Amino acid sequence: MKAKAVRLHGANDLRVDEFELPQIKDDEILVKVVSDSICMSTYKCATLGVEHKRVHEDVAEHPAIMGHEFAGDIVEVGAKYKDTYKPGMKFTIQPAINYKGTMWSPGYSYEFCGGDATYCIIPAEVMECGCMLEYTGKAYYEASLAEPLSCSIGALNAAYHTKMGVYTHEMGIVEGGKLAITAGAGPMGLGALTYALHRDRKPGMVVVTDINQDRLDRAEQLFPPAEVKEKDGIELHFVNTGDMDDPVKYLRDLTGGTGFDDVLCYAPVASVIEQSSAILGRDGCLNFFAGPTDKNFSAPINFYDVHYNSAHVMGTTGGNTADMIESLELTAAKRIDPAVMVTHIGGLAAAADTTLHLPKIPGGKKLIYTHIDMPLVALDELRTKADEDERYAHLADIVEGNKGLWSAEAEEYLLANF
Repeated sequence: MKAKAVRLHGANDLRVDEFELPQIKDDEILVKVVSDSICMSTYKCATLGVEHKRVHEDVAEHPAIMGHEFAGDIVEVGAKYKDTYKPGMKFTIQPAINYKGTMWSPGYSYEFCGGDATYCIIPAEVMECGCMLEYTGKAYYEASLAEPLSCSIGALNAAYHTKMGVYTHEMGIVEGGKLAITAGAGPMGLGALTYALHRDRKPGMVVVTDINQDRLDRAEQLFPPAEVKEKDGIELHFVNTGDMDDPVKYLRDLTGGTGFDDVLCYAPVASVIEQSSAILGRDGCLNFFAGPTDKNFSAPINFYDVHYNSAHVMGTTGGNTADMIESLELTAAKRIDPAVMVTHIGGLAAAADTTLHLPKIPGGKKLIYTHIDMPLVALDELRTKADEDERYAHLADIVEGNKGLWSAEAEEYLLANF
């Protein structure tokens, strides 16, 4: 079968290739990819090439398909899995398969498996590790976003706390406690926010900081603090720390001087990490979520507080399969809406350039539909393209009628008309 895919040939060398997929083996599954959302991790992979831990050394000879946040339909099932999976079944995958202690992962490490493709082959280890997941919802983008959302779910679930003199970790954020999401008005921060507000174990206060006022304004429109307080009973603040003389004092004052129980840091910036550490309260847990590309990256942390105030620092990358299943279940139940993360859509031809320039493109998640022909377009700019193509006008009507958010209706129209 012929397939098209964005493949990594070396550092900063992404190409849209057309190639022949081999016949699947008895323990493999052939799938049609419908959607893939582009992750900052893919940008890091594309720019580092073989220096990335998940990329094989002979990638120049065996280029790897990019994209690990994907969903689609099963086309053909190998004999070993015919009783478990059926053609026509919708799917998504948990890419962090952790197969036999290796770093292999779809979207980084495989010549024939990844999300920026029209079709690909799911290797045996994905099924062996229980990471091939059926998706029963309507919209493919929700399944694509289950993976990035599961990363933030994992971050909140992995937080831990202790009691003085008791050396047992109590897992998860403090119920009814104070949570800060620093550099948090981007797509991953908003994913963490929607989960924090609608999970079973909720904080009593959430403060989202950023230095980009446009991102903060959009976040506040999506999550009006007064509505959140009335509906969920949670005190919510959006704070621009960029122009403050003393942001640490301001943030600690919001807590009544106690500091935060939990802090999620979403930027690999030394000053943001230092600020995140400084706003911790007693037994506060700081999760450094944003992975740096610099292996020597470091930032100052107050070790007096580590010793005397039981402050602790940890890091998570990705979610596990349970986190992803929770994401899919909460989305299906309409308790969380992953569409808050999406600001752009485009076709497969736009994926390579978008990936390589991702840090320079404003907004949130860039959602790629691999079987359509469309440049990368911001949702709030769809209307501007209506004069050249009336289909954009109809798509803009749908998006604007849904508070500017992507939706199942918008996806259905896109797939039917583009």
